Amino acid sequence: MILKSLGAAALTALSLFATNPICWAGERLAGVVELFTSQGCKSSPPADANLAELSRRGDVLTLGYHVGYWDYMGWRDTLANPDSTSRQDSYRKAFESRSIYTPQAVVNGRLHVNGAKRGEIEGALSSLGSAGKGLVVDVDVRKRGDSIVISTGDGSFGQKAHLTIVYYDFAHSVDITAGENSGRKVRYVNPVTGVQAAGMWHGKAAVFELPASEISKRGPGGFAVLLQMVRSDGSLGPILGAANFPQGSV
Repeated sequence: MILKSLGAAALTALSLFATNPICWAGERLAGVVELFTSQGCKSSPPADANLAELSRRGDVLTLGYHVGYWDYMGWRDTLANPDSTSRQDSYRKAFESRSIYTPQAVVNGRLHVNGAKRGEIEGALSSLGSAGKGLVVDVDVRKRGDSIVISTGDGSFGQKAHLTIVYYDFAHSVDITAGENSGRKVRYVNPVTGVQAAGMWHGKAAVFELPASEISKRGPGGFAVLLQMVRSDGSLGPILGAANFPQGSV
């Protein structure tokens, strides 16, 4: 499905502070797949299934962004939120597209493909990795006392990026009783509940500390950390690094 572009909204800043760098520990992810989907789009269920399968790999961060611009077609998406639509529109500007659509899969913030075509997603992950355009900066997330500590590695000279927190809910199924997918029960993994800018990364190893109490207010789900370049016009650029914090661990 295709819809004309919508206006982008600014992300809300989350207060934090940086301290001296510490050594990164953990295993770098192979890539990030962000799926823009809708319960009201008949083309989306195969893409939702692809995202669920990709999530089982363990080395790919998968995030499901539900949009509400198809709600007028008879079914209101129960997982849609404005942050998801705003993020998709920021990608629209980055890709110089005239419209947004579902199901759209964005890989590493660099390429977008039809989310219903598993081969295209896998191909994008593989080609970007081979070209050195995978996740090139280490990111680690840990709980330490009353804090969530995010540590990052070094990047290439002159690189800067936004530190972004993406909150998501538990995987669960939804019975759709109206609209194009009426009668279907669809399982959704990592449905995004909100997106929040959390700071600036200046290309060097750094540590950011967030109050765990503020993170837990977002609900019982988990969150991902994205280190992503953002252009001067607000459009989203490549994701340089990412990490996932397990659900219910805050």
